Amino acid sequence: MDNTVRGTIEMTAAMAILGTIGWFVVLSGQPIMDVVFWRCAFGAVTLLIICAALGLLRGRLSLRIVAIAALGGAAIVINWLLLFSAFSRASISIATAVYNTQPFMLVGFGALFFSERLTVTKLTWLGIAFAGMLLIVQAAPDAGDHGTDYFTGIAMALAAAFFWAVAAIVTKKLKGTPPHLIALIQVCVGVLMLAPFANFTHLPADARSWVMLATLGIVHTGLMYILMYGAIQKLPTHLQGSLSFIYPVVAILVDVVAFGHRLQPAQIVGAAAILVAAAGMNLGWSLWKSKVPA
Repeated sequence: MDNTVRGTIEMTAAMAILGTIGWFVVLSGQPIMDVVFWRCAFGAVTLLIICAALGLLRGRLSLRIVAIAALGGAAIVINWLLLFSAFSRASISIATAVYNTQPFMLVGFGALFFSERLTVTKLTWLGIAFAGMLLIVQAAPDAGDHGTDYFTGIAMALAAAFFWAVAAIVTKKLKGTPPHLIALIQVCVGVLMLAPFANFTHLPADARSWVMLATLGIVHTGLMYILMYGAIQKLPTHLQGSLSFIYPVVAILVDVVAFGHRLQPAQIVGAAAILVAAAGMNLGWSLWKSKVPA
């Protein structure tokens, strides 16, 4: 099988898996702190087995690499806590759409800390995403909305995107380190961070909750990382960016089919504006004939 075709299949599968994560979080019926802890715990065991099978545990890592990976892991764990908490407040659809403002967080970091140039095109995409955000915020939740605090949920999704961008910037410092090993360090950091807060006295009593938690760790963490990193090694950047938008589309469909959540027209337009702007930013779509520094 051609490498591009195989990479496309792997990336599509990874993004489809990621798109169902909200369904498993909600149906687990567990407090978010416990959900993230068990995701990290099951994910750590899975990634440990994978890293051992790939022979990645034989090499020695410097303290600097471990420290940087751990810092990124702390940001990733905070990102999961915020995003999962947003699901019950603003709905999976809205939280996922708002969460996809990540590229703009990265652009902001690049301009602030790495003196990267801001172009008119980038600022235009940012403006479109901001307009989409305003439409979502101003649209009152409909009668079928399962959210408990709509605006808090939106703020949490935005904060989750911020911490994802922090993790991405930190991980850039680890170029050359096997990604599966980075992921292993990150989930181990999550276990250590959340163990003091996890509720071990009232563990899930039913098999379904354990299945949901194990799936989040084994499938949505271990398997998803394997598929995604495998695809990244095979695909050009523009194709990776295109396929990454399978994630929000699947998440919105899951929210509609599984939970019956229907977005209002303004919310649909707002979500579409954010996703189109994020696609334009990721894929380098140009709105102007020449890029002029802002």
